[in-house]
Amino acid sequence: MTTRRVWLRAAPVAALGLLAPVARATEPPAEVRAALPEPRLQGTMRFRWLGLSIYDARLWRPGAAAPLSADDYAGRDFALELIYARRLSGEGIADRSIEEMRRLDRFDEARAEAWRAAMRAAFPDVQSGERLVGVNRAGRGARFLHQGRPTGEVAEAEFARLFFGIWLSPRGAEPQLRAALLGAGG
Repeated sequence: MTTRRVWLRAAPVAALGLLAPVARATEPPAEVRAALPEPRLQGTMRFRWLGLSIYDARLWRPGAAAPLSADDYAGRDFALELIYARRLSGEGIADRSIEEMRRLDRFDEARAEAWRAAMRAAFPDVQSGERLVGVNRAGRGARFLHQGRPTGEVAEAEFARLFFGIWLSPRGAEPQLRAALLGAGG
């Protein structure tokens, strides 16, 4: 059998591993506990790209609150925790975020550049095992933390809707990731 045929037969099997459930964390990190009352894990998923693990995503919500859904996430407080599986540049994370946000809605170049600059300032280069947390502050914007330390904030509700929409919007590029994070609330 040729190498090409082996690859073509293996490709559908390999594609199944693009998104994989991860073990549920038992305790939220300190910055999530500080941001949300009695945080509760709503969903989790390992994100892979071309078979490579990129990060584990965990969605936390206030414990007493109803589960988040794709229709109401923007108006709710929550935290999205990303634990990176590989080294990535903060600049690259910011640039990719703008690309994904543009899939969800239109915004002008001046706004894109302002948001890109804010994210580049907020997102340091990350190493394998490091954690970035984004906190949605309903109607007020987003706050970012790296390894528990505040790194930046964007005080615009529209930014937060589009940024967190990368993972939670019905128009996002990864419906399996959204379904895993939102779980029964989705």
